[in-house]
Amino acid sequence: MPEQSPTHKRRGRLLRRGASFLVLLAVAGYLVVQYVTGGTGDPACEVVSADGRGPSYEFTPEQAVNAATITAVGTARGLPERAVAIALATALQESGLRNITHGDRDSLGLFQQRPSQGWGTEKEILDPTYSAGEFYDHLVKVSDYETLPLTVAAQRVQRSGFPEAYAKHEPDATLLAAALTGHAAATLTCEGRRDASTTGGGPDAVRAALVRDFGRDVLAVAGAEVSRKGAADTPTPSPSSTAPSTVTLPVPEDTDTAAGTTRAQRGWQLAHWAVANASALHIENVTYAGRRWTAGNTDSEWRPTGTRASAEAVRIVTTP
Repeated sequence: MPEQSPTHKRRGRLLRRGASFLVLLAVAGYLVVQYVTGGTGDPACEVVSADGRGPSYEFTPEQAVNAATITAVGTARGLPERAVAIALATALQESGLRNITHGDRDSLGLFQQRPSQGWGTEKEILDPTYSAGEFYDHLVKVSDYETLPLTVAAQRVQRSGFPEAYAKHEPDATLLAAALTGHAAATLTCEGRRDASTTGGGPDAVRAALVRDFGRDVLAVAGAEVSRKGAADTPTPSPSSTAPSTVTLPVPEDTDTAAGTTRAQRGWQLAHWAVANASALHIENVTYAGRRWTAGNTDSEWRPTGTRASAEAVRIVTTP
């Protein structure tokens, strides 16, 4: 058999190297899904530690909406803050808190759940409320999940090929969980830029989103009354009006939606939920307990209102 020429050998080596490079690209693509957090666009939301001197975490409005949904589903079930932190860390690892339509094999959604493994249909898994509920259904079956290391508890639900990967998200997930469960007051802010992909806001959209995330009992449990009023208690605007409307969510003194949740914690949970959904629901400002967040502020801080602080109601001003 004639010996191959040096040119032919070089071509063979180049082809093998090219094939190896393509394999590495494919693996890298998968690792990006598994390891890289953050959605598309620039961060426009931030959560800080309760004392204001600890760590902080910046994230996008898309991530904020999904984090708020995951938290609301957990608290509506009466689950502790630790359960929410585990769920948020898992979603940060699996999808970067984005509701993605792709992944390893048939993995989908926030938690990269697989229809072929019995997590639900594709449509169900791509519903953040459903997928969060499925995660919690599996988590509560893990014995002593509250005292286990976060990465161990998450892995027993997910059975990932990267079992230690969840641990690196624990600090950010813990900050998010503290804010979105209402245990850390006035710690979550967003710029509130309108999301051009949404169809609109207004009181009805806020009400629908509350029911979507917390369940149909949220308004009754909270004693909520959603009214159509102008920002200064002006008469109800017509359906075609673009005037702001105020949604008032009374917070009952005896809050029983989650075990151990105080009135103030419930109020801050609803207030932070509203800020997290500000871009999607066209929310202009949120007021609670003597503080107000306003969309468009360069610092996006919760500022004192200058009036008597009250924990009795969360007020959300939104426009269509």
